[in-house]
Amino acid sequence: MKRILVTGGAGFIGSHLCERLLKEGNEVICLDNYFTGSKDNILHLMDNPYFELVRHDITHPYFAEVDEIYNMACPASPVHYQYNPIKTIKTSVMGAINMLGLAKRVKAKILQASTSEVYGDPNVHPQPESYWGNVNPIGLRSCYDEGKRCAETLFMDYHNSNKVNIRIIRIFNTYGPHMNPDDGRVVSNFIVQALQGKEITIYGDGLQTRSFQYVDDLVEGTVRMMNAPDDFIGPVNIGNPHEFTMLELAETIIDLTGSSSKLVHMPLPKDDPKQRQPDISLAKARLGGWEPKVQLREGLTKTIGYFEGILQKTVVNTH
Repeated sequence: MKRILVTGGAGFIGSHLCERLLKEGNEVICLDNYFTGSKDNILHLMDNPYFELVRHDITHPYFAEVDEIYNMACPASPVHYQYNPIKTIKTSVMGAINMLGLAKRVKAKILQASTSEVYGDPNVHPQPESYWGNVNPIGLRSCYDEGKRCAETLFMDYHNSNKVNIRIIRIFNTYGPHMNPDDGRVVSNFIVQALQGKEITIYGDGLQTRSFQYVDDLVEGTVRMMNAPDDFIGPVNIGNPHEFTMLELAETIIDLTGSSSKLVHMPLPKDDPKQRQPDISLAKARLGGWEPKVQLREGLTKTIGYFEGILQKTVVNTH
């Protein structure tokens, strides 16, 4: 049994990771300040005697004896990270320093949840890990993009200078249950709008593409990376290489929900990437043939079921 610390453990991805690590027979400490995480995501784990929930903000040091650290804490949707950009970059940078300091002290292995946003609005397609990116350092999204880029730098420097055992994954667009209904991400936006019969907002012409991976595939890749041989520290892309346009996504969601929603076009936000697609050949080669297994329609069906439950609860609570 390992003692594992998951920062951002009550968040969308962190909560699924906590569940997986407990199922594998580990002891899990879930750290979260609830800036975007929610106790609802981990309520079903609270009865497990090997699960511990701690309210804590990783911009402050944290002390515990642990074997592994998954550093997942950071608001990850534009709505949330632009709401408090200074808090966002502090979470990425100071959070990384605090968690790396802990890993160094207790000789724990530590994984950084980085992001495809380190590639910015890419000039190379699809994006391999060797691509350095095209990022605006002073734009609306910079607090997140540059925060995550700096965190990667810190991880490499702690590894090279202090021999800390690190792993870096770059997460591409992920969706699934426990997403926040109002996080402004395209999948949750479209599903909530479709379920409520509202107009579905498409930014620009809707021909910009994204690659969507279901959360279970991401968790599988993340755990495999933590358990990879010590000579493979990353960074490694964890994402789905199948691209869909925003129009295709909207039409699929309308079809699956049976919604009567119509599409409306809005101006494209600043610095919004036109396409984003991972090259996952490195993950396939080094993580035991890892690749996403859940098809878009199957994953969307599960996610729609989750949001239906959330929206029903909201209606009940408001009456």
